[in-house]
Amino acid sequence: MTVLVTGSSGHLGEALVRTLAAARRDVIGTDIRPGPFTHRTGSITDRGFVRDCMDGVATVLHAATLHKPHVATHGRQDFIDVNITGTLNLLEEAARRGVAAFIYTSTTSVFGDALIPPPGAPAAWITEDVVPVPKNIYGVTKAAAEDLCRLFARNHALPTTVLRVSRFFPEEDDDRAIRDTYADANAKTNEFLYRRVDIEDVVSAHLLAAEKKPRGGFARYIISATAPFARDEMDELRHNAPRVVARHVPAYEAEYAARGWRMFENIDRVYVNARARRELGWQPRHDFAALVARLGSGDDIESELARTIGRKGYHDRAFGDGPYPL
Repeated sequence: MTVLVTGSSGHLGEALVRTLAAARRDVIGTDIRPGPFTHRTGSITDRGFVRDCMDGVATVLHAATLHKPHVATHGRQDFIDVNITGTLNLLEEAARRGVAAFIYTSTTSVFGDALIPPPGAPAAWITEDVVPVPKNIYGVTKAAAEDLCRLFARNHALPTTVLRVSRFFPEEDDDRAIRDTYADANAKTNEFLYRRVDIEDVVSAHLLAAEKKPRGGFARYIISATAPFARDEMDELRHNAPRVVARHVPAYEAEYAARGWRMFENIDRVYVNARARRELGWQPRHDFAALVARLGSGDDIESELARTIGRKGYHDRAFGDGPYPL
């Protein structure tokens, strides 16, 4: 039976199609942009296009979206059209065809302001039970699409799983202060402690979610690299991150010193992936300790899949200040 992957010209969509094709699975990639892993070009906002793509489909991996970097270049209606209406089109057609699994790629950005503790408070311990407080149209539309997924699971018996995925983009950081202070690889390696994940692990989470029917027809998981911290370390992590990190991964200090790298002085949140590991049987391979070990042996810190896909960008033009405007 066929797997439909939306957004197949993007980072994750390409990674999913590549992996499925390598496993000799029947897969159809769709995207508004043509590409080597896109078999049908069109928009998920076009109901007729979505209906045609759903023939013979047993599983939908819905990765197509307007992203946070598009907030400065697209209107709010664009986000509603793609992220909400496009998802609704897919859900309705999937339910009509009796699709066996619908996997929706959401984002940890839905948490929004819930990620930022007030001054002096411990770092935020972010599980699936934290109530989102979206702070821009991107977060609002992704959260609304999650609600649509839950609605279709409950009212239309469509087995649906939402994956709230943390950062995996290879582009430079959107924060100029980070870009000016840390080498790009340094900043990204730091983020594997609390808010980043390798695309190879994102793909494995999607494939596991597609195979495991969610309890009650609906499930939601945080997909981020496994953090080494305990909840009772959140206060210290907010005020002296290097000391906490050294306690868990002492080898990092020498590897960082050899490269002139620095650990972040404080960390304000930690994404907790325990539920995904427990319920999906997900075993992410790429965490901070693994990256430090690779640094020590001279290996690349990125997975082979991440290196193969490389950078794609989010816009069809360059900007003068940073990878994209904010």
